[in-house]
Amino acid sequence: MHISSEDIIYQDEVMVAVNKPIDLPVHKNDFMPADAEYLTKQVGKLLNESVFPVHRLDSKTSGIIILAFSSETAAALSKMFEQRKVVKSYLLVCKGVPGEGVFDKDVLIKKKKKRQSASTAYKTIKTLETQISYKNDVDVSLSLVKATPKTGRWHQLRQHFAMNRTDILGDTQHGDWTLNKIMTENKGVKRLLLHAESLELEHPHTGEKLSLKAKMPEAFNSVLNQLSGLEYSLV
Repeated sequence: MHISSEDIIYQDEVMVAVNKPIDLPVHKNDFMPADAEYLTKQVGKLLNESVFPVHRLDSKTSGIIILAFSSETAAALSKMFEQRKVVKSYLLVCKGVPGEGVFDKDVLIKKKKKRQSASTAYKTIKTLETQISYKNDVDVSLSLVKATPKTGRWHQLRQHFAMNRTDILGDTQHGDWTLNKIMTENKGVKRLLLHAESLELEHPHTGEKLSLKAKMPEAFNSVLNQLSGLEYSLV
């Protein structure tokens, strides 16, 4: 997957916002081969600029991410994220009907057995009734949800929705394995249906209010348009 000019959401002299595709890491890590592709590398080549990561976005999650053109701007933006001065919103498709509310539940810390506090506001936008049945679940409902994390923990949304038994579709680490298998085999859903839709923040230098948005991926539209007619029964 390669970044093109169509993926640039916003750009000025100090920063750029990009619509990141799935399966593209933000930056290189020690486990990657020398010729591995990652977001900062591709954006740097596209814009002929040195770029610096500001915040995290999992490889399997698509959507908006900000990169800076200097370490100083990256530090200023990172501080805004740490101080929770940036409003982040996500779109996701999950099992069931979570409704509207706030998850205030501790989540696991990556590679540790400890937990830390986490908070996620959520609101169901649309619900589809399907004829998917398996195990003890009959005619499973699926929902398009907008989620706004108040904290920034590892896999926070994925953990919160799994704890609530409203697993995010395509989540192979925390989600519903059987439902994922059904969706892959019957509808070709091969990705995590989690998308970073928008960021609201003040410009780190000018103070201008920015409202940046990455359009919903076609994979979401495809799933939502087809799911209501999907029949599947696993006894």
